[in-house]
Amino acid sequence: MPIIKVVTDSTADLSSEQVDKYGIKVVPITVNFGQDSFADGVDLSAEEFFARLTSSKELPKTSQPSPEAFRQAYESIAEGDDVILSVHISGKLSGTLNSAEVASKEVKPKVIPIDTRTASHGVGLSVLIAAEAAQRQMPVEKAVEITEKSTVNTFSVFAVDTLEFLQRNGRIGKAASLLGSLLQIKPILYADPEGMVAPYDKVRGRSQIIPSLVKAAIKNVSPGKPVNLSVVHTGAEESARALLEELRTHYEIADLHLGMVGPAIGAHIGPGAVGLMIQPSFDTLLNELND
Repeated sequence: MPIIKVVTDSTADLSSEQVDKYGIKVVPITVNFGQDSFADGVDLSAEEFFARLTSSKELPKTSQPSPEAFRQAYESIAEGDDVILSVHISGKLSGTLNSAEVASKEVKPKVIPIDTRTASHGVGLSVLIAAEAAQRQMPVEKAVEITEKSTVNTFSVFAVDTLEFLQRNGRIGKAASLLGSLLQIKPILYADPEGMVAPYDKVRGRSQIIPSLVKAAIKNVSPGKPVNLSVVHTGAEESARALLEELRTHYEIADLHLGMVGPAIGAHIGPGAVGLMIQPSFDTLLNELND
């Protein structure tokens, strides 16, 4: 039976522990501050990035990995009849998936690109589903099926302190309608089914952000079964921990991640953001597939 290997890009915001546990290959996004270029997560940590962001006069820009970078990644991990699941940020938000698709046609091992239609640890959650399927030595078709099911059942919602970064970097998508909102209005955004950034809600003042995020999670992912949960932030750790504690009162959490958004996504949402990504647990998804 073919061995499954898993590749993703650095927008998945996986921790080093998650990468090491499953042997996931991460292809970095490039982050540019003026003439200075950094490989996300390799040359520049999340903490270093946000420190530079707050002190720099230049807004950072990001660039997707080249097809050649993916080709090298695929060939570095594949042996014999290995199959690679290449799981990535929404194709509507980045050209990264396209680079992976181009590279997949130029290498000997079979590569199956998967569009998560989300970003940050929303991508990461589905990457971990693929990695768990590989670790359990599931047949390739079943591994692809559960990974794709996880993407459809992942809900990503977040609050940004300002729309400035999304606007300037051209990733504002359907949230453009919120520009020019009244002072103290905090936009709640989500990854919609098409993989675009879209408005979900808007609240007055930071105190209403956590209730709005929790309400959104409950509406979209039932608290009745175990979930995988990621709570992320861009320098708003106190808010992230408060959000997590509130979510704990509603959900049985099978797998939990709490951490900072990395440079590749942080460049687009800016400091002060907090969000959550949630999906049914691996065993819940598997049971639903088997029913």
